[in-house]
Amino acid sequence: MPSGREITPEAERILGHVNGDRLWQRHMELARFGARSDGGVDRQALSAEEIEARAHLIGIARARGFGVATDPAGNLFFRLQGREPHLPPVLSGSHMDSQPTGGRFDGIYGVLAAFEVLEAIRDAGHTPRRSIEAVAWMNEEGSRFAPGMMGSEAFAGVRPLDEILGVRDADGVSVATALAAVNSAFPDVPLRELGQPIEAYVEAHIEQGPVLEAEGRVVGAVTGIQGKQTYRVTVTGEEAHAGTKPMAERRDALIAASAMVQRLHAIARSTAEDLMLTFGRFTVSPNAPSVVPAKVVFSIDLRHFDTGLMQGFGAAIPDLCAELAGGCGVVVEPLVDAPSLVFPEALRDRIRDIAAVLGHPVMDLASAAGHDARHLHAIAPTAMIFIPCHQGISHHPTERAEPEHLHAGTRVLAALLTELAG
Repeated sequence: MPSGREITPEAERILGHVNGDRLWQRHMELARFGARSDGGVDRQALSAEEIEARAHLIGIARARGFGVATDPAGNLFFRLQGREPHLPPVLSGSHMDSQPTGGRFDGIYGVLAAFEVLEAIRDAGHTPRRSIEAVAWMNEEGSRFAPGMMGSEAFAGVRPLDEILGVRDADGVSVATALAAVNSAFPDVPLRELGQPIEAYVEAHIEQGPVLEAEGRVVGAVTGIQGKQTYRVTVTGEEAHAGTKPMAERRDALIAASAMVQRLHAIARSTAEDLMLTFGRFTVSPNAPSVVPAKVVFSIDLRHFDTGLMQGFGAAIPDLCAELAGGCGVVVEPLVDAPSLVFPEALRDRIRDIAAVLGHPVMDLASAAGHDARHLHAIAPTAMIFIPCHQGISHHPTERAEPEHLHAGTRVLAALLTELAG
């Protein structure tokens, strides 16, 4: 890669073909698949809505002459063939799935920005030395199937595929069953082996926080990702009649679970101001107004940039839950244990330099949210490019990014991918 504040002639030529109007149009087209009445998007992993979104992009890719492939984990790849196709490709992308009350830009921007780079290179008549692939990773959000980032985990060898395929959603549908439905919808899309050597991975994304907007910056060179731990807690009590079972004799799973949540929340607040603790999902059984709850399952999401602090807090969770069980049984299942990470300095420097050459105000910042780049970081040089989102709002129907910011981030991505691909 070039060093200093310059970009290659090939990159300059390609930048002239990065089409902001086309990029915006692609976002609006994809937002139709899983569209909510409030302007948001509900496009769950491996759902009918995601199948429709895949079909739309596959159709465009084939019309542009890009290769299309998938793998046993349901990851979707669009390939611009390089002059030396045997070399490991450069990858860029993110995810197509959303939260149930998601927006139009989280995840899908990274996929469409990478796709726009392929289109710009094709429009410029350039053929890079290495192939470049745009990728949509399967189930990043972890909303339908928990935990998330399944596709990138499988690709990077972080988690066994068999374990992923056995996970079931709230309706009892397994990943394997849902994935079979996706594959049957695209019988002519080639299935390639899971995982492969790659030269580098770059992920463009909305910030999902307020820093860039507050600082008046258009591009963020992401320094790293904070650590994350998740748990599933199952509290088992005894079902009883709400009018006849004496209060003193009850084994109320909801009361016990509530005590655990309150205590954990209080300890987190007193441990560190920036320790993030979230209880995002609560399932109560039998969930009837006149029945004492017999079972509660709830989630814990724990995050911090100091891996030691996070893991120390996480290690205390099982004992604390047992202490507050109040006669109920409790099982704490660890799901994710991902330490904080730092992206390679050379790639971060290059993002800053390219942004400066293109006239986009840029700054370093860390990612408080998790991304598929976490797992790609383990197998190849990895970087992330952030753009602002309005008021830092994400995972919400009002999530918004400006067209000029989408364009700016994609131009930085195009220059970097062109260089990385030679």
